[in-house]
Amino acid sequence: MKNIAISSAAALSMLASTAYAETEITWWHAMGGALGETVNEIAEGFNTSQDDYKITPVFKGTYEEALTAGIAAFRAGEQPNIMQVFDAGAATVIAAQGATVPVQDLLEANGVDFNIEDYISGVRYFYADADGKMIGMPFNSSSPIMYYNVQALEAAGVTPPVTWEEFETVTAPALKEAGYTAMAQSHLPWIFVENFMSRNDLPFATNANGYDGADGTEILVNVDPLKAHFTALTKWQDAGYFEWFGTGWNDNQTPFEEGEVAIWFGSSGSFGGLSQKDLGFDFSATYLPYWEAITTEPKQTFIGGAALFAMSGQPDDENEATAAFFEYLTSPDVQYMWHRETGYVPITTAAYDMATADGHYDRFPAAETGILQLSLDASENTRGYRMGFYVQIRDVMNREFGRILTGETSVDDAFDTIEVESNELLARFAQTQN
Repeated sequence: MKNIAISSAAALSMLASTAYAETEITWWHAMGGALGETVNEIAEGFNTSQDDYKITPVFKGTYEEALTAGIAAFRAGEQPNIMQVFDAGAATVIAAQGATVPVQDLLEANGVDFNIEDYISGVRYFYADADGKMIGMPFNSSSPIMYYNVQALEAAGVTPPVTWEEFETVTAPALKEAGYTAMAQSHLPWIFVENFMSRNDLPFATNANGYDGADGTEILVNVDPLKAHFTALTKWQDAGYFEWFGTGWNDNQTPFEEGEVAIWFGSSGSFGGLSQKDLGFDFSATYLPYWEAITTEPKQTFIGGAALFAMSGQPDDENEATAAFFEYLTSPDVQYMWHRETGYVPITTAAYDMATADGHYDRFPAAETGILQLSLDASENTRGYRMGFYVQIRDVMNREFGRILTGETSVDDAFDTIEVESNELLARFAQTQN
C-alpha cells in the first residue's frame, strides 16, 4: 500500500507539472548590440509577466541574413513562431501563400482586441494587404528625418530648411561659408526615393504602389521630379553642399557625429543612439524637406524598419502564446519603453499619449519628430509599397546611385537602367505568384 501511495503521489506530481508547463515559442530577429539587449529585456518582461508562456529571442544576423534563414527554415518545416522581416523583404513574405498567419487574424482568433485605428497613421497599412488587413505586426518602426547640428546652423545664421529650394539657395551656401558640409544622408533608396515619393505625394509604382497585386506592377522612378532631385544632388556635390560617403549607413552618419556635416538625413530610430553619445554639440531634428516646385501640400512619410510575422504551421497553443506576446508587445508601457530606449516610434496612439503625458517630448523634442511626420496628411501615395524582390531592386538602385555620384554615369542613364532591371525583377516575382 505504501508503494502504491508513493506511486500515486508521483503520478499526481507529474500531472500537475505537465498541466502547468509553459508553452514555449521562439522569435528570430536581426537586432544586434544595444537593440538586441532591449529585445531581450522585452522577452524577459513578457516571461515574468505571466506563467503560461515563454518566448526565446534568437539573433540571426543582419536583416538579409535573418530573412534568408527564415525562408530556409520554413522550407525545411523548422520555422520559428515569430520572424522579424525588414521593410524591403515584406512583400516576399506576405506573398508566400500559407507562410504566415495574418497578425490581425491571429489576435482576433485568440480573443485579443484589435483595431487598426489604434496604430499611428504612418504605421497602419505598411504591412497590411490590399483590403487593409494587418498581416505583420509593426515592430521597430522608423521614419527618415532631418537631424541638424544646432551650433552649426546658429553659426551660419540659418534655420533648418523646410523646402529643398530653401536648402539650395539659403541654407547650404551659408553652412559652406561657415565651414561645414551642409548635408549627408544614410540610405539613398529609402530616403531619397521611397520617402521622396511619399513626401512629395507621387506614386511609386503602378497597381497602387503594388498593393493591388504583383501582376503588372511596374516601378515609377524614371520620372522627371525624381531625376531632377538627383541632378540637384550632383550639383550640390560639385558645390560642396552635399557629400556621399558610400552606401554604408555609418559611413554617412559618422561625419555628422564628428561635426563635419551640419545636416544628416537618417532614421528616427537613430535618436536613441545619438542621445547616448558625447557629440560635442547639440542636435535636434525636423521633417524631410519637400520640393515646392512639385507640391505645395507635402504629405507624411511612411515607416522603415521591420515587422514581426507569425509563421504558420504551428500548434494552436503556440499560436495562442504568440498572440499573447503580441498583445504584451503592443501594450502602452512596453511600446513607450521601446520608444524611449531606442528612438523607434511607438506604434500605437496609446503609447504615444503615454510618452506625451510623461513629458518625454518636453525633455527630448527631437524624439517626437518621426511620429509627427508619420502623422501628417496622408494620400493614396503615402501608405508604403508592396513590391517583390525589392531587396534586389534596392541593390540595383544603390549600384546606380553610386555610379551617378562618382561620375560614372548620367542621371538619365542610371534611371533608365533602374527602371529596366527593376521591372524585370518585378515581372519575375509576379511569375512566382501564378
